[in-house]
Amino acid sequence: MHFRILIVLLALAAIAAKPVQKTPPVRTTAPAEKGPQVRVALPNYDEETSTKLQIFLDNNDFGPGKIDGRMGEFFRKALVHYKRAHGMWETGAVDQWLVDQVPETYTTFTIPAEAENFVGPTASKPSEQAKLKSLKYGSLLELVAERYHSAEDFLRKLNPGMKLDGLKVGDTVKVPNVLPFKIEDLHEGFAQPNPAFANRKLYVDTKERFLLIYDDKQLVAEFPITPGSTTLPAPIGVWKILGIATLPVFRHDEGVLQHGEKSDVFFNLPPGPNNPVGILWMGLNKPHVGIHGTNNPETIGRAASHGCIRTANWDAARVKELVSVGNVVSIFR
Repeated sequence: MHFRILIVLLALAAIAAKPVQKTPPVRTTAPAEKGPQVRVALPNYDEETSTKLQIFLDNNDFGPGKIDGRMGEFFRKALVHYKRAHGMWETGAVDQWLVDQVPETYTTFTIPAEAENFVGPTASKPSEQAKLKSLKYGSLLELVAERYHSAEDFLRKLNPGMKLDGLKVGDTVKVPNVLPFKIEDLHEGFAQPNPAFANRKLYVDTKERFLLIYDDKQLVAEFPITPGSTTLPAPIGVWKILGIATLPVFRHDEGVLQHGEKSDVFFNLPPGPNNPVGILWMGLNKPHVGIHGTNNPETIGRAASHGCIRTANWDAARVKELVSVGNVVSIFR
């Protein structure tokens, strides 16, 4: 009898001594009316770690903004969103396996002859832009920076002593080892509804400035944005995607841009990465409002847009592959 009691007590002691395995809470539900809270304090990582994390997040459709090796606002938000989507603790701690997913931080890109097909004359005035056949990159540096989702200043830092403003075919540039945005893979046209993505829903948080994509209740992607302006804010409410156009022609109409109403004076601007709406126009069932790319990715999150949801071209190219015509878009503060 005493022996059995001793065995039970020993077993209970072993259980008590065993560490409890904590399972991180899974937080994949869609945002509440006021949107998710992502104001989590994160440490400032060193440049190598920051760059690896930015690349990892970017490759997994959680856009950290431009890659620059620094702990910026959108980088922090992307990291928290990724953790939320994968049931991880939403803290500043970074598991080593995240960093290990990017064994090589940098790679090289040798500029091919065909790259020159995407660089051409530029113009600042809409009346002059309308006369061009395409709104191409203004330089090979601009092409390389957008291809590798990078700030031009960061590329200069990675390539000291190299005159990047004078790049030419055959030059080799050190770049972040991120999945490249290939302008040459894009083709003009309209997307058809994708039944596989019929249940997806987009949330646009105008206060925190990001776009979230959910598949039912699972967060699958997040990208930084610029949502409207003080004069023409992004329209709060629930809308639908009516159409998705790749490499669109843009109607530059000051009446629409300044007041949200069409006028008789406008210019049709040709397609290209430097089109004001970039490489994508995703029209909503709200006149003159859509989700689109940009001709100036450095301004995402800072400069205002004219009532639309603007994102970098490399993010816009991925958004169009993750959603479908007919998806609901909820815009909130």
